[in-house]
Amino acid sequence: MGILTRFRDIMSSNINALLDKAEDPEKMIDQCLRNLNSDLNKVKAETAAIMAEEQRAKRTLDECKEEIAKMQSYAVKALEADNEDDARKFLEQKASLTSKLNGLQESFNLANTNAVHMREMHDKLVSDINELESRKEMIKGKLAVAKTQERINKMTSSVSSANDSIASFSKYEEMADKALDKANAMAELNRSGPDASIKDLTKKYSEDAAVEDELAALKASLNK
Repeated sequence: MGILTRFRDIMSSNINALLDKAEDPEKMIDQCLRNLNSDLNKVKAETAAIMAEEQRAKRTLDECKEEIAKMQSYAVKALEADNEDDARKFLEQKASLTSKLNGLQESFNLANTNAVHMREMHDKLVSDINELESRKEMIKGKLAVAKTQERINKMTSSVSSANDSIASFSKYEEMADKALDKANAMAELNRSGPDASIKDLTKKYSEDAAVEDELAALKASLNK
C-alpha cells in the first residue's frame, strides 16, 4: 500500500506551497502528474492481481460447494442402491469438504473485501488525477497571466524611467535657455558700454558726412 500512501500524502499537501518552492512551476506540475500516472499504473496492476485472487478464491469456494453437493447426491444414490458402505464414504468426504468450506469462505470474504477496497482506491485515484489535470490548465493559465503582469510591471518601470529622463531633459533645456539669455544679456551690456557708444556715434556722423558730400556734388552738377 506504499503507493497509495504516497498518493494520499501528495493529495493532502498544499499544492500552492509546492508551486511556490518550484523554480519552474509548470514543469513541477507536469512532473507531479507523471508521478501520479506512474502510480496509477502500479495501482492498476496491484488491483488486477487482487481481483484475480478474489476470482480464484471464489472459484475454489464454488468448487468445494459443488463437491459437497455431489457427495450428498452420491450418498443418496448409494443408499437407494442399498450400498450403505459407499454412502458412508461419500458422507465422510462430504464432512471433510464441509470442514474446509468455512476456511474457503473466510478466504473469499477477505479477498472480496480487498478487491472492493482496491477498486475504490483505483477509482478515487483516477478521479483525483482527472481533477488535477483540469486544475493543471487553470494553474498554468494563472502562471501565464502572472508572467504577463511581470512584463507589464517591467514596462511600467521602464516608462517611469523614461519619464524621469524626459523630465531631466526638460530641466537641462531650461538651464540652456537661462545660459543663453544670460549670454545675450551680457552681450547687450557689452555693446552699451563707453567704447561701444563712441563707435556708434562715430559711425553715425561718418555716414551723415558722406551723404552731405554726395548731396553737394549733386547740386553742383545741376547748377552747371
